[in-house]
Amino acid sequence: MPGLLGKKIGMTSVFSAEGKNIPCTVIEVGPCVVTQVKTAATDGYEAIQLGFVEKKDKHTTKPEAGHFKKAGVAPQRHLAEFKGFSDRKLGDVVTVDLFEDAIYVDVIGTSKGKGFQGVVKRHGFAGVGQATLGQHNRLRAPGSIGACSYPAKVFKGTKMGGQMGNTRTTVQNLEVIKVIPEHNLLLIKGSVPGSRGSIVLIEK
Repeated sequence: MPGLLGKKIGMTSVFSAEGKNIPCTVIEVGPCVVTQVKTAATDGYEAIQLGFVEKKDKHTTKPEAGHFKKAGVAPQRHLAEFKGFSDRKLGDVVTVDLFEDAIYVDVIGTSKGKGFQGVVKRHGFAGVGQATLGQHNRLRAPGSIGACSYPAKVFKGTKMGGQMGNTRTTVQNLEVIKVIPEHNLLLIKGSVPGSRGSIVLIEK
């Protein structure tokens, strides 16, 4: 699907025509520059690589510098591939105007990391009030996790404590509230993954 790279600015709210207050996320989308065009003949599939946010030459490795020089563009900090573009060439600039006719979009980002969390926060266990098997008197423990003498092991995938968040997350079918081309802004209803300032992918 065609899409763009963007930066999450934060959340705000707008009023609809009916007077309802709608919470929405503000994303700075593009402008993105085409840094590579992949074709079925050379790469086995068709797609374009987009770059977002320029960076200094001193922060660019020699292989990257050669890649950007071949495309005839300035070094870019973030790169991503998108399918669905058929008429783009190296150096073309793609802006937020891409979403002018979009009603819904998908947003991909890295969710906020919450560190090591127990089963109550991570998996929604009820704790001692609705105690699971083997819970006894420990308020927020997982309870019994193993079987009997057979198979005498804890199965992989058992819901236990562990790292929560900091994963690639996709939120689908978010409604586009408003497109502001003069400021490269896109207002999307609801929340999107990541913290303020994080990079996200927006797909039509």
